[in-house]
Amino acid sequence: MDTQLRVGLIGAGSWARTVHAPGLSDHPGTALSAVWTRREDVAAALAEDYAARACASFDELLSEVDAVAFAVPPSVQAGLAVRAAEAGKHVILEKPLATTVADAERVAGAVAEAGVASLLVLTLRYALRTREWLDGLAAAGGWTGGSARWLSGALLGETYGNSPWRHTEGALGDVGPHAFDLMDAALGEITAVLAAHRTEGDLWHVLLEHAGTATSTVALTTRLPMRPTVVEFAVYGEQGYRTLGRAPNATAESYTALLDDFAAMIASGTRKHPCDVHRGVHLQRILAECLRVAG
Repeated sequence: MDTQLRVGLIGAGSWARTVHAPGLSDHPGTALSAVWTRREDVAAALAEDYAARACASFDELLSEVDAVAFAVPPSVQAGLAVRAAEAGKHVILEKPLATTVADAERVAGAVAEAGVASLLVLTLRYALRTREWLDGLAAAGGWTGGSARWLSGALLGETYGNSPWRHTEGALGDVGPHAFDLMDAALGEITAVLAAHRTEGDLWHVLLEHAGTATSTVALTTRLPMRPTVVEFAVYGEQGYRTLGRAPNATAESYTALLDDFAAMIASGTRKHPCDVHRGVHLQRILAECLRVAG
C-alpha cells in the first residue's frame, strides 16, 4: 500500500493492550490512529501510549479511520461491527463473532453489502507453522479422523479471570472457535455435532462429523490449573499420524501475519479469505449446535 491504513481500536482491555495496539502500531501497513471505549480515561491512557487520538464516541472514531479493529465482548462487537461496515470501514473482528447466529449473520450481511474487507482474529490459523501443516495435510489427503485438546486455566488467572464475557461464554465461546476452525480446516467442513457434553466445571467434550467420512473429537476448558496451556491437534489416516501444537509466544507473529493479509486484501480489492466474516458465521453455527446438543 502507498499509505498506511488508519485503524481505530475499539476496546482497551488486556487483549487490546497486548496484541491489537502494539501490532497495529508496529506494522508497516497500518497505523493505530484512534481509540474508543466507554471509559474515556482508559481510552485516553491507551491512545497516549501510541500517539493516537482518544475519541469521545464510536461515531467520532468512524469519521477518523479507514478500518476498525474490535477487542470487545461478542455481544458488543456484533452491533458496532454492523455500524462500522455500513460506514464503509474494513473490520478486524474478534471471535466469537457474536452471541447468536442471527447476530453473526447480520454482521456478515452488512460486510457483504458494504463490500468491505473482514478478518477474524483466529491467531493460530495465521501462524506460518499452521499454514505449512495444513498445506501438508491437503497435499497428502486420506485423513479419516482427528482430535483437538485446548486445556487451560486462563479464567483462574489475573489476565483473563476478570473478563465477564469469558465467564459467560465459557470455554466453548472463548477457545472453541480456535479448535473448531482448525479441525474444520484440517479434515473438511464440519457438517454436524454428533455429541456434546459439558461438565459442571465447564469441561467440554465434542464429537464432530466432517464432510466426507472423517470424524473428530474436541476437548475444551479454561478452568483447569494447567501450566502451560495444552494446545494439541492431531489427524490420522492413510498417511499416518500428524500433530500440531501452539508455538509459545507466537501471538504477535500471528497478528502481524493477519495484518499482512488484511492490508493485501484492501490494496488488491479482495474480499474473500479463509478467515473472513463468513468463517465467523460458520463457527457461530457450530457453537450454537454444541449448546443445543448438550442441552
